[in-house]
Amino acid sequence: MLRTAHGFAAHETKLRPIKSRLLAFAVLPAVVLPALAGCSDPGASAAKPESEAAKNGIVYNTSVDQNRIRGEKDAAAAGAVPAAIAKDGKLTVATTAGSIPLSFHATDDKTPIGVEVDIAQLVADKLGLELDLQVTSWENWPLKTQSGDFEAVFSNVGINAARVKLFDFSTYRAAYMGFEAKKSSSYDIKGSDDISGLKISVGSGTNQEKILLAWNKELEAKGKAPAVLQYYSSDADTILALSSGRTDLNLAPYPSVTYRENTRDDLKVVGKVNAGWPAETLVAATTLKGNGLAPAITDALNSTIKDGSYAKVLERWGLSEEAVPESKTVTEATFGAGK
Repeated sequence: MLRTAHGFAAHETKLRPIKSRLLAFAVLPAVVLPALAGCSDPGASAAKPESEAAKNGIVYNTSVDQNRIRGEKDAAAAGAVPAAIAKDGKLTVATTAGSIPLSFHATDDKTPIGVEVDIAQLVADKLGLELDLQVTSWENWPLKTQSGDFEAVFSNVGINAARVKLFDFSTYRAAYMGFEAKKSSSYDIKGSDDISGLKISVGSGTNQEKILLAWNKELEAKGKAPAVLQYYSSDADTILALSSGRTDLNLAPYPSVTYRENTRDDLKVVGKVNAGWPAETLVAATTLKGNGLAPAITDALNSTIKDGSYAKVLERWGLSEEAVPESKTVTEATFGAGK
């Protein structure tokens, strides 16, 4: 079945839950779309290559053998880890493994790799802990972090006002979202007026969804047609819908849309917006509010910045322009300070 904002129509069969219980937003208008079984993406190769040379000069290693950049234990950072977390010798980290080059599966379709995984590994090394990496869905990480199943989340999580009520953060990367479209299009997205009446795919419970909902309110206030938001169950389905013309635009993390622009011939970036719009925000390691782990992770990140391993990881994945000069701990009490 295909679910829309106005009810149900009988022809599709699978539904994806569209809201996290913690980070839900109202969606009007919107549709939820199932996987497009039996279809193929004309812009994607049939088999995954072990490495891929992109137009930006980066050679992306997508094999299981990553030869990750590793870090040395930082005694001060390790000493700041709460005893309850350090006692098992592991740092249990969640990642969503759904978006190249952030976090995705290697050519074996089961090993999580990407810049988020590499940063998590560096942090675990600095804290003197073994990295215990757990793949989860975007909808599940908030609940499982609150329940204690995950000690930290490295999955392109941007800081926002709703999340600081539940979690603490250690910043490590700039946070931008990118609009992508077919290469033949003439879109130039700078604000709400530019998306009026368009069909846009977006992830549920994300900062980019929040932006589009706010832009739709602006459009409705002006008497203009809002964008129709569409939700797909995977990146592959999202990009298939875009490349086939089922949607007009996709709004996703900027590293992912620039990756596709540099590795495909049919898509291009047509707009960029800060993930914290109308303010600014950063990507951050996410931990349970008040459990004391965030300051230790912040210390570990600053140690990687100082010794150069952080810069090497970002360069490896073509994300040097998203580097931050230092990591900072952000809590509900400090959120928005200095803006």
